[in-house]
Amino acid sequence: MEPHFTSETTAEDVAAVFATEIVTKNVLITGTSINGLGFESARVIAKHANLVIITGYNEERLKLSQDALQKEFPSANIRHLILDLSSMASVRKAAAEVNAYAEPIHVLINNAAAPLGKFKITSDGLERQIAIDHVGLFLFTKLLVPKLLASATPAYTPRVVVVASNAHRAAPAIDFSTLFQPDEKTFDTINVYGQAKSANILAMGELARRAQGKLNAYALHPRVIYTNTVHHPEMLPVLQQAGVLDQNGNPTPLLQWRTIPQGAAPIVIAAFDPRLNDRSGAYLEDCQIATETIAPHTSDPARAETLWKMTEAIIEEEFTV
Repeated sequence: MEPHFTSETTAEDVAAVFATEIVTKNVLITGTSINGLGFESARVIAKHANLVIITGYNEERLKLSQDALQKEFPSANIRHLILDLSSMASVRKAAAEVNAYAEPIHVLINNAAAPLGKFKITSDGLERQIAIDHVGLFLFTKLLVPKLLASATPAYTPRVVVVASNAHRAAPAIDFSTLFQPDEKTFDTINVYGQAKSANILAMGELARRAQGKLNAYALHPRVIYTNTVHHPEMLPVLQQAGVLDQNGNPTPLLQWRTIPQGAAPIVIAAFDPRLNDRSGAYLEDCQIATETIAPHTSDPARAETLWKMTEAIIEEEFTV
């Protein structure tokens, strides 16, 4: 019987169903702090996978995640990698480390994202949220393509997964004339978040098109999840002002909240469900394909190509598959 997943499905449920798909795979997951979606994804995948690589920009927190995973699964092969997506130099250093591994990478899960918050400029002169959520992700993926393609066989196509959001629907369309020209006067953290998530979806659609079957790319909405990021000192007041959290930092009924295990479920589906093999470029929501729900400004191939070329100019490298 074909498995049927719903909004109530957990990542553990999905990993159990696809254990035979996971068992020989090497998986890299960005953004894996404890009490987050990346950590939960790593946890359920580590039970079965050949290798799980977890990343983060903070050595101490990353070590806590690795220790927690090894404690639960002593025989699991867990490797950690320092990766600061806000810095292109850090991205290049981390990618070089991965490319020096003996093993290929079967699945790249781009989960890390910047917290909502104050206007900040990175060392590369980019607005922080766009730098982390799109540019750093784009560059990291580009640099790991050879490692991903090395895992391909006649029976297996490597995958790239990005955790996006249905917040892209509420945000205005990406203004390409200002996307990479930070301006504090016009900065709105919620709008920038939505546009960054639009960029995630556009980029995965374009990657799927350009890859021509060499690798598969997917984007997804994990639903509204109460993760560790919610209490980031910059993000908490933003969410409170929006009425999403109360004065004590607890969820309000304004949104329909899901658990971390439920939020990680579509990530594991996108990474391993064999029924997606011929659906590269798909967008998942509530653990189902929901590509038809993508906002028009985020599903336009012409806009996807424009974004791709502009990002190539920013990283000063062509991204070819």
